[in-house]
Amino acid sequence: MTDDYRDHGPRRVGQVKEVTSLANPIVKDIKALSQKKTRDETRTFMAEGLKLVIDALELGWTIRTLIYSKAAKGKPLVEKIAAKTVASGGLVLEVSEKVMASITRRENPQMVAGVFDQRWMPLRDVKLSTGQTWIALDRVRDPGNLGTIIRTADAAGASGVMLLGDCTDPFSMETVRATMGSMFALPLVKATVAEFLAWKASSGAQVVATHLAGAIDYRTVDYRRKPVVLMMGNEQSGLPEELARQADVLARIPQSGRADSLNLAIATGVMLFEARRDLLKLDEPT
Repeated sequence: MTDDYRDHGPRRVGQVKEVTSLANPIVKDIKALSQKKTRDETRTFMAEGLKLVIDALELGWTIRTLIYSKAAKGKPLVEKIAAKTVASGGLVLEVSEKVMASITRRENPQMVAGVFDQRWMPLRDVKLSTGQTWIALDRVRDPGNLGTIIRTADAAGASGVMLLGDCTDPFSMETVRATMGSMFALPLVKATVAEFLAWKASSGAQVVATHLAGAIDYRTVDYRRKPVVLMMGNEQSGLPEELARQADVLARIPQSGRADSLNLAIATGVMLFEARRDLLKLDEPT
């Protein structure tokens, strides 16, 4: 990141900076967030869309930079989040549509985007209680799958998502888009397999894993007696034996067609809504 963005941003508090040039160093720094290396170094990421930015601010995420196109200027909600950004010490950029398209890498870009601090929950801080359901993903590699799983976990009332081993970055633009804002509502945890297994030993969780060798129909598992961690394997190779052996239940989703497997996000959704079926009934209208 250039010094202009990293070191001098706080000095612009209270200002709205107009930017029309793609060569602007702040624009270059924001565009660099498309690279994982830059996201890791700065511990920031970008989210696109007015709804996502509003969701993030309402849930207490720290915004570093708000970017909006000239077409959004004067809109009440945009003015409101601009004021919130300034009040929290962030920078507000009013940019041309050309700059917004370049930042978001879209021909028809959203009118609003925000740069936020990343947020991770340490594994040691995950304390389980009855009725909670977590998802643990082993080496998930597809950004769309991860984003869809996070969105589905939010919809089902899950408590959080754990990323085990070498997973795709949840703060990539593709994943953030696929979550549709749900990533701001759920804690994310990253851990090695060894760290996860050490945590599991004293967590009090029932770990239910899907596996080709699973002998138990997923619909017959008792998900109510303990907090549940649903453990799902890599898109290509599934769960490694090291993790499969440590699961309390190896379950399977019966299939009758020619397909020999389900998409990871679909399979996770099927498992998740079954695990939370009795709990979700509590929220049904009477």
